[in-house]
Amino acid sequence: MNGKTVVARTSTVIALAVIMSAARAADPPTTVSGLKNPESAAVGPGGKVYVTMIGERDKKGDGSIVIVEPSGKIITFAAGLDDPKGLVVVGEQFFVADVTKVWRVDSRGKTEVYVGPEAFPRPPLFLNDIASDGRGNLYVTDSGDRAGKKGAVFRVDAKRGVAMVLDGELTSPRIEVPNGVLVDDADHIFVADFGLGDLYRYDMTTSTAQRVGGGFGGTDGLARDARGRLFVGDWKNGRVFRINSDFEPPTMISDRFQSAADLSLTPDGRTLLVPDMKAGTLTWLPVP
Repeated sequence: MNGKTVVARTSTVIALAVIMSAARAADPPTTVSGLKNPESAAVGPGGKVYVTMIGERDKKGDGSIVIVEPSGKIITFAAGLDDPKGLVVVGEQFFVADVTKVWRVDSRGKTEVYVGPEAFPRPPLFLNDIASDGRGNLYVTDSGDRAGKKGAVFRVDAKRGVAMVLDGELTSPRIEVPNGVLVDDADHIFVADFGLGDLYRYDMTTSTAQRVGGGFGGTDGLARDARGRLFVGDWKNGRVFRINSDFEPPTMISDRFQSAADLSLTPDGRTLLVPDMKAGTLTWLPVP
């Protein structure tokens, strides 16, 4: 085999890889329908995709967590929740924000109230999203009342103690309706303001907020990949945005949804899982 043959074969392999990559990028996203008010999605044990379903709004006991397969199959995993929203997977356990409480769900779908309303430093009004810092702490947003007041972010420690780390009415700039939350490091969290359509990086040691993006309409779910890029769901306008690690102006990567809710990334970072509450769907959206 001479050098020209090796080069030719190598060029052919590279060309095929480029073609296959382009074909994958051109593939339409997979969408599963038949979900009733899906809110949050996450990949759990065994690579399965879990989705919280609110069911009928304000109806106690009809909320659930389901397993959704790309084939379209929907399997109930945990039932008897109220209006479950944010979902985070920690090892073999699931934690869910649900109006005034946080649930813990084991790998078999057994539920228990992890922290109830009495554990909070002030009565929670509308617990929304939840995130883990990987060190035993959970961060839970409270979107407050319908007037855009009493929004907050709480920290739940490993002993189930609850403390307020952000009072939306006291931050400068004010964070009206805290929704999506994402842990940045030991001292900082990202908080999405659903009311103003902005995204903030909040310093928990100094209680100061840095605006890192805006113009999202109704800022909802947050995710971040290994390259430090942030992905933001715009619930009001059905759009998904990307913000580069240097906080450049956001780039819209999709506007195909009715209400992009609490999205998440698959472990390989190549796909966003986007629940659409109004459409009742879950979409596997390739990351550009």
